[in-house]
Amino acid sequence: MRGKPVIVEEYSTAWPRLFREEAERISASLNEFQKTIEHIGSTAVPVLQAKPVIDIMIGVSSLEQADSCVPFIEITGYLYRPEHEDSMPERRYFERSGSEIDYHIHMVVFGSKFWKEHIFFRDYLRENPEALQQYAALKKELAEQFRDTREAYTNGKAEFIQGILKRQKD
Repeated sequence: MRGKPVIVEEYSTAWPRLFREEAERISASLNEFQKTIEHIGSTAVPVLQAKPVIDIMIGVSSLEQADSCVPFIEITGYLYRPEHEDSMPERRYFERSGSEIDYHIHMVVFGSKFWKEHIFFRDYLRENPEALQQYAALKKELAEQFRDTREAYTNGKAEFIQGILKRQKD
Protein backbone atom coordinates (compact mmCIF):
# COMPACT_ATOMS: atom_id res chain seq x y z
CA MET A 1 0.00 0.00 0.00
CA ARG A 2 3.06 2.24 -0.17
CA GLY A 3 2.55 5.44 -2.10
CA LYS A 4 -1.18 5.78 -1.44
CA PRO A 5 -2.00 9.19 0.00
CA VAL A 6 -3.48 9.34 3.49
CA ILE A 7 -7.13 10.26 3.02
CA VAL A 8 -9.43 10.31 6.02
CA GLU A 9 -13.09 10.11 5.05
CA GLU A 10 -16.27 10.82 6.97
CA TYR A 11 -17.78 7.77 8.68
CA SER A 12 -19.85 5.57 6.40
CA THR A 13 -22.74 3.47 7.67
CA ALA A 14 -21.75 0.96 4.93
CA TRP A 15 -18.54 0.03 6.78
CA PRO A 16 -20.13 -2.41 9.28
CA ARG A 17 -22.01 -4.12 6.42
CA LEU A 18 -18.84 -4.38 4.32
CA PHE A 19 -17.06 -5.90 7.31
CA ARG A 20 -19.84 -8.47 7.89
CA GLU A 21 -19.89 -9.48 4.23
CA GLU A 22 -16.10 -9.86 4.13
CA ALA A 23 -16.01 -11.70 7.48
CA GLU A 24 -18.56 -14.19 6.14
CA ARG A 25 -16.45 -14.77 3.02
CA ILE A 26 -13.30 -15.29 5.09
CA SER A 27 -15.05 -17.47 7.65
CA ALA A 28 -16.36 -19.73 4.90
CA SER A 29 -12.83 -20.16 3.51
CA LEU A 30 -11.56 -21.05 7.00
CA ASN A 31 -14.51 -23.29 7.80
CA GLU A 32 -12.42 -26.14 9.24
CA PHE A 33 -10.45 -23.84 11.55
CA GLN A 34 -11.49 -22.56 14.98
CA LYS A 35 -11.39 -18.75 14.79
CA THR A 36 -12.93 -15.51 16.00
CA ILE A 37 -13.32 -12.59 13.61
CA GLU A 38 -13.59 -8.96 14.78
CA HIS A 39 -13.90 -5.59 13.06
CA ILE A 40 -11.13 -3.32 14.39
CA GLY A 41 -9.62 0.01 13.46
CA SER A 42 -11.37 3.30 12.87
CA THR A 43 -14.01 1.93 10.47
CA ALA A 44 -15.26 -0.16 13.43
CA VAL A 45 -16.07 2.94 15.50
CA PRO A 46 -19.39 4.63 14.63
CA VAL A 47 -19.07 8.30 13.54
CA LEU A 48 -15.25 8.21 13.49
CA GLN A 49 -13.57 9.43 10.33
CA ALA A 50 -11.21 6.87 8.83
CA LYS A 51 -9.05 5.86 5.93
CA PRO A 52 -11.23 3.71 3.64
CA VAL A 53 -9.80 0.44 4.98
CA ILE A 54 -11.74 -2.29 6.76
CA ASP A 55 -9.39 -3.85 9.33
CA ILE A 56 -10.31 -7.42 10.14
CA MET A 57 -8.72 -9.23 13.05
CA ILE A 58 -8.85 -13.01 13.08
CA GLY A 59 -8.07 -14.74 16.37
CA VAL A 60 -6.72 -18.28 16.09
CA SER A 61 -5.39 -20.74 18.67
CA SER A 62 -1.72 -20.55 17.64
CA LEU A 63 0.70 -19.08 15.10
CA GLU A 64 1.00 -22.59 13.66
CA GLN A 65 -2.74 -22.52 13.00
CA ALA A 66 -2.35 -19.04 11.47
CA ASP A 67 0.31 -20.37 9.12
CA SER A 68 -2.02 -23.22 8.10
CA CYS A 69 -4.73 -20.65 7.27
CA VAL A 70 -2.56 -18.61 4.87
CA PRO A 71 -3.40 -20.52 1.65
CA PHE A 72 -7.12 -20.50 2.48
CA ILE A 73 -7.11 -16.71 2.85
CA GLU A 74 -5.04 -16.27 -0.31
CA ILE A 75 -7.71 -18.21 -2.24
CA THR A 76 -10.22 -15.47 -1.33
CA GLY A 77 -8.10 -12.88 -3.16
CA TYR A 78 -5.87 -11.61 -0.37
CA LEU A 79 -2.18 -10.94 -0.77
CA TYR A 80 -0.17 -12.42 2.10
CA ARG A 81 2.54 -9.99 3.22
CA PRO A 82 5.10 -12.02 5.25
CA GLU A 83 7.65 -9.16 5.16
CA HIS A 84 5.60 -7.47 7.91
CA GLU A 85 6.52 -10.31 10.26
CA ASP A 86 10.01 -8.83 10.56
CA SER A 87 8.54 -6.07 12.74
CA MET A 88 5.47 -7.98 14.05
CA PRO A 89 6.28 -11.71 14.23
CA GLU A 90 3.09 -12.33 16.23
CA ARG A 91 0.87 -11.32 13.28
CA ARG A 92 0.07 -12.69 9.83
CA TYR A 93 -0.95 -9.80 7.58
CA PHE A 94 -2.95 -9.76 4.34
CA GLU A 95 -4.29 -7.04 1.98
CA ARG A 96 -7.02 -6.94 -0.64
CA SER A 97 -8.33 -4.03 -2.68
CA GLY A 98 -12.09 -4.04 -2.98
CA SER A 99 -14.31 -2.07 -5.34
CA GLU A 100 -15.54 0.26 -2.59
CA ILE A 101 -12.82 -0.06 0.02
CA ASP A 102 -9.57 -1.86 0.89
CA TYR A 103 -9.36 -4.71 3.37
CA HIS A 104 -6.55 -5.65 5.76
CA ILE A 105 -6.47 -8.89 7.74
CA HIS A 106 -4.48 -9.16 10.95
CA MET A 107 -4.33 -12.81 12.05
CA VAL A 108 -3.09 -13.25 15.62
CA VAL A 109 -3.47 -15.59 18.56
CA PHE A 110 -6.84 -15.06 20.23
CA GLY A 111 -6.34 -13.36 23.61
CA SER A 112 -2.78 -12.23 22.81
CA LYS A 113 -1.51 -8.75 23.65
CA PHE A 114 -2.18 -7.62 20.04
CA TRP A 115 -5.74 -8.99 20.26
CA LYS A 116 -6.52 -7.43 23.65
CA GLU A 117 -5.08 -4.01 22.77
CA HIS A 118 -6.99 -3.68 19.52
CA ILE A 119 -10.31 -4.74 21.07
CA PHE A 120 -9.76 -2.46 24.07
CA PHE A 121 -8.89 0.57 21.94
CA ARG A 122 -11.90 0.07 19.63
CA ASP A 123 -14.29 -0.40 22.55
CA TYR A 124 -12.82 2.54 24.47
CA LEU A 125 -13.48 4.89 21.54
CA ARG A 126 -16.99 3.49 21.11
CA GLU A 127 -17.77 4.17 24.78
CA ASN A 128 -15.99 7.52 25.32
CA PRO A 129 -17.24 10.36 23.12
CA GLU A 130 -14.59 12.81 24.36
CA ALA A 131 -11.71 10.47 23.47
CA LEU A 132 -13.42 9.76 20.14
CA GLN A 133 -13.51 13.48 19.31
CA GLN A 134 -9.89 13.97 20.35
CA TYR A 135 -8.79 11.05 18.19
CA ALA A 136 -10.87 12.28 15.23
CA ALA A 137 -9.26 15.74 15.46
CA LEU A 138 -5.78 14.21 15.69
CA LYS A 139 -6.39 11.96 12.67
CA LYS A 140 -7.66 14.88 10.61
CA GLU A 141 -4.67 17.05 11.54
CA LEU A 142 -2.17 14.26 10.83
CA ALA A 143 -3.83 13.36 7.51
CA GLU A 144 -3.46 16.97 6.37
CA GLN A 145 0.12 17.23 7.63
CA PHE A 146 1.34 13.83 6.39
CA ARG A 147 -0.85 13.19 3.34
CA ASP A 148 2.01 11.59 1.42
CA THR A 149 3.77 9.89 4.33
CA ARG A 150 1.64 7.07 5.71
CA GLU A 151 4.32 6.01 8.21
CA ALA A 152 4.48 9.52 9.71
CA TYR A 153 0.67 9.59 9.91
CA THR A 154 0.67 6.26 11.77
CA ASN A 155 3.54 7.28 14.06
CA GLY A 156 1.73 10.53 14.87
CA LYS A 157 -1.16 8.57 16.39
CA ALA A 158 1.05 6.34 18.56
CA GLU A 159 1.25 8.56 21.65
CA PHE A 160 -2.54 9.03 21.78
CA ILE A 161 -3.15 5.29 21.31
CA GLN A 162 -0.61 4.37 24.01
CA GLY A 163 -2.27 6.83 26.38
CA ILE A 164 -5.59 5.03 25.92
CA LEU A 165 -4.02 1.57 26.22
CA LYS A 166 -2.51 2.52 29.61
CA ARG A 167 -6.10 2.54 30.92
CA GLN A 168 -6.47 -1.14 30.09
CA LYS A 169 -6.75 -3.58 32.97
CA ASP A 170 -5.37 -7.06 32.29
